[in-house]
Amino acid sequence: MPRDPAPDPGTAARPDPETARPDPETAAEQVFAALADPTRRAILAELAARGPATGTDLAARLPITRQAIAKHLTHLSHAGLLTAQPGERRRIRYRLHPAPMRIAQQYLAALARDWDTTLDALKDHLDRPAHAPTTLPKTSPLQEAKEQSQGELGDRDNDHSQNRNT
Repeated sequence: MPRDPAPDPGTAARPDPETARPDPETAAEQVFAALADPTRRAILAELAARGPATGTDLAARLPITRQAIAKHLTHLSHAGLLTAQPGERRRIRYRLHPAPMRIAQQYLAALARDWDTTLDALKDHLDRPAHAPTTLPKTSPLQEAKEQSQGELGDRDNDHSQNRNT
Protein backbone atom coordinates (compact mmCIF):
# COMPACT_ATOMS: atom_id res chain seq x y z
CA MET A 1 0.00 0.00 0.00
CA PRO A 2 1.34 3.45 -0.81
CA ARG A 3 2.01 5.75 2.10
CA ASP A 4 0.26 9.06 2.44
CA PRO A 5 2.58 11.93 1.60
CA ALA A 6 3.80 14.05 4.49
CA PRO A 7 1.65 17.13 5.01
CA ASP A 8 2.98 20.34 3.53
CA PRO A 9 4.01 22.64 6.44
CA GLY A 10 2.38 25.58 4.66
CA THR A 11 -0.96 23.83 4.65
CA ALA A 12 -0.81 22.35 8.14
CA ALA A 13 -4.10 22.56 9.95
CA ARG A 14 -4.32 25.54 12.24
CA PRO A 15 -6.55 25.51 15.32
CA ASP A 16 -9.98 26.97 14.72
CA PRO A 17 -10.27 30.17 16.80
CA GLU A 18 -13.90 29.31 17.48
CA THR A 19 -13.01 25.99 19.13
CA ALA A 20 -9.45 26.64 20.32
CA ARG A 21 -9.28 27.27 24.05
CA PRO A 22 -6.67 29.72 25.24
CA ASP A 23 -5.73 29.52 28.87
CA PRO A 24 -8.23 31.43 31.06
CA GLU A 25 -5.80 34.16 32.07
CA THR A 26 -4.93 34.95 28.43
CA ALA A 27 -8.59 34.92 27.43
CA ALA A 28 -9.47 37.25 30.32
CA GLU A 29 -6.59 39.58 29.41
CA GLN A 30 -7.82 39.81 25.81
CA VAL A 31 -11.37 40.55 26.97
CA PHE A 32 -10.22 43.24 29.40
CA ALA A 33 -8.06 44.86 26.71
CA ALA A 34 -11.00 44.85 24.29
CA LEU A 35 -13.39 46.29 26.88
CA ALA A 36 -10.95 49.05 27.87
CA ASP A 37 -12.07 51.15 24.92
CA PRO A 38 -15.45 52.93 25.24
CA THR A 39 -16.13 52.65 21.50
CA ARG A 40 -15.71 48.87 21.62
CA ARG A 41 -18.06 48.73 24.61
CA ALA A 42 -20.59 50.79 22.61
CA ILE A 43 -20.31 48.37 19.68
CA LEU A 44 -20.90 45.40 22.00
CA ALA A 45 -23.86 47.16 23.60
CA GLU A 46 -25.33 47.89 20.18
CA LEU A 47 -24.96 44.27 19.09
CA ALA A 48 -26.44 43.07 22.38
CA ALA A 49 -29.43 45.39 22.04
CA ARG A 50 -30.19 44.97 18.33
CA GLY A 51 -28.59 41.69 17.31
CA PRO A 52 -26.13 40.89 14.52
CA ALA A 53 -25.10 43.75 12.25
CA THR A 54 -22.64 44.65 9.52
CA GLY A 55 -19.90 47.23 9.92
CA THR A 56 -21.92 49.60 7.75
CA ASP A 57 -25.01 49.12 9.95
CA LEU A 58 -22.95 49.86 13.07
CA ALA A 59 -21.38 52.97 11.48
CA ALA A 60 -24.85 54.28 10.71
CA ARG A 61 -25.99 53.73 14.32
CA LEU A 62 -22.88 54.97 16.13
CA PRO A 63 -21.09 58.32 15.83
CA ILE A 64 -17.89 56.89 14.30
CA THR A 65 -16.64 56.17 10.79
CA ARG A 66 -16.91 52.84 9.04
CA GLN A 67 -13.09 52.58 9.03
CA ALA A 68 -13.00 53.03 12.82
CA ILE A 69 -15.78 50.46 13.19
CA ALA A 70 -13.70 47.99 11.13
CA LYS A 71 -10.67 48.55 13.37
CA HIS A 72 -12.72 47.99 16.54
CA LEU A 73 -14.46 44.94 15.09
CA THR A 74 -11.02 43.43 14.45
CA HIS A 75 -10.04 43.96 18.11
CA LEU A 76 -13.31 42.50 19.36
CA SER A 77 -13.01 39.51 17.02
CA HIS A 78 -9.40 38.89 18.11
CA ALA A 79 -10.60 38.79 21.74
CA GLY A 80 -13.20 36.22 20.66
CA LEU A 81 -16.12 38.46 21.60
CA LEU A 82 -17.56 38.48 18.06
CA THR A 83 -18.05 35.96 15.31
CA ALA A 84 -18.19 36.98 11.66
CA GLN A 85 -20.93 35.42 9.56
CA PRO A 86 -20.95 35.73 5.79
CA GLY A 87 -24.18 37.29 4.61
CA GLU A 88 -25.80 38.21 1.34
CA ARG A 89 -23.76 40.13 -1.25
CA ARG A 90 -20.43 39.44 0.49
CA ARG A 91 -21.49 41.42 3.54
CA ILE A 92 -20.24 40.17 6.88
CA ARG A 93 -22.54 40.28 9.87
CA TYR A 94 -21.05 40.33 13.34
CA ARG A 95 -22.67 38.45 16.20
CA LEU A 96 -21.81 38.45 19.89
CA HIS A 97 -19.87 35.44 21.17
CA PRO A 98 -20.25 35.37 24.98
CA ALA A 99 -17.85 32.54 25.93
CA PRO A 100 -14.76 34.75 26.45
CA MET A 101 -16.84 37.12 28.57
CA ARG A 102 -17.83 34.21 30.82
CA ILE A 103 -14.15 33.25 31.18
CA ALA A 104 -13.33 36.84 32.20
CA GLN A 105 -16.21 36.78 34.70
CA GLN A 106 -14.92 33.53 36.21
CA TYR A 107 -11.43 35.04 36.44
CA LEU A 108 -12.83 38.07 38.30
CA ALA A 109 -14.93 35.85 40.57
CA ALA A 110 -11.85 33.80 41.55
CA LEU A 111 -9.90 36.99 42.18
CA ALA A 112 -12.76 38.33 44.31
CA ARG A 113 -12.86 35.10 46.35
CA ASP A 114 -9.15 35.49 47.10
CA TRP A 115 -9.69 39.06 48.23
CA ASP A 116 -12.80 38.13 50.22
CA THR A 117 -10.82 35.56 52.22
CA THR A 118 -8.05 38.05 52.98
CA LEU A 119 -10.44 40.87 53.82
CA ASP A 120 -12.56 38.58 56.04
CA ALA A 121 -9.44 37.64 58.02
CA LEU A 122 -8.54 41.31 58.40
CA LYS A 123 -12.09 42.15 59.51
CA ASP A 124 -12.03 39.34 62.09
CA HIS A 125 -8.70 40.60 63.40
CA LEU A 126 -9.91 44.19 63.64
CA ASP A 127 -13.22 43.20 65.26
CA ARG A 128 -11.49 41.35 68.14
CA PRO A 129 -11.50 43.17 71.47
CA ALA A 130 -8.13 44.67 72.37
CA HIS A 131 -7.66 42.23 75.29
CA ALA A 132 -8.49 39.09 73.28
CA PRO A 133 -5.52 36.87 72.47
CA THR A 134 -4.32 37.14 68.93
CA THR A 135 -3.85 33.91 67.06
CA LEU A 136 -1.31 34.02 64.33
CA PRO A 137 -2.43 32.73 60.95
CA LYS A 138 -1.38 29.20 60.16
CA THR A 139 1.81 29.13 58.18
CA SER A 140 1.76 28.02 54.60
CA PRO A 141 2.57 24.39 53.77
CA LEU A 142 5.80 25.58 52.14
CA GLN A 143 6.81 27.46 55.28
CA GLU A 144 5.93 24.44 57.46
CA ALA A 145 8.06 22.19 55.26
CA LYS A 146 10.99 24.60 55.50
CA GLU A 147 10.68 24.81 59.29
CA GLN A 148 10.41 21.04 59.60
CA SER A 149 13.44 20.44 57.39
CA GLN A 150 15.44 23.04 59.31
CA GLY A 151 14.44 21.38 62.58
CA GLU A 152 15.52 17.99 61.28
CA LEU A 153 18.84 19.41 60.13
CA GLY A 154 19.32 21.04 63.54
CA ASP A 155 18.58 17.74 65.29
CA ARG A 156 21.18 15.96 63.13
CA ASP A 157 23.75 18.64 63.92
CA ASN A 158 23.01 18.27 67.63
CA ASP A 159 23.34 14.48 67.38
CA HIS A 160 26.71 14.82 65.65
CA SER A 161 28.01 17.34 68.18
CA GLN A 162 26.89 15.14 71.08
CA ASN A 163 28.68 12.16 69.52
CA ARG A 164 31.86 14.19 69.22
CA ASN A 165 31.65 15.31 72.85
CA THR A 166 31.30 11.76 74.22
